[in-house]
Amino acid sequence: MARQRYIVTGKVQGVGFRYWTHHTASLFGLRGWVRNRPDGSVELVAEGDIATLQQFEKELWQGPVNSHVANVSLCDTNLREPLSRFTMH
Repeated sequence: MARQRYIVTGKVQGVGFRYWTHHTASLFGLRGWVRNRPDGSVELVAEGDIATLQQFEKELWQGPVNSHVANVSLCDTNLREPLSRFTMH
């Protein structure tokens, strides 16, 4: 299992991006979480096999219909908390 942390910027708050991410991650069978950040971006951590995470990242670039994703940054993570499912904060 691999774990990735992403910061997504653009028009990603107020457009259902967290709900879409939760749904998409669940379809991919990933564990993790997604939350809005005060700066208008969305942060998420996803855990799964590498191939699935790569496919999921491609989906993040698309986002839901009303969003406009400017950037998906893959960030270092030292988060070690156990993840049992994908949640939305």
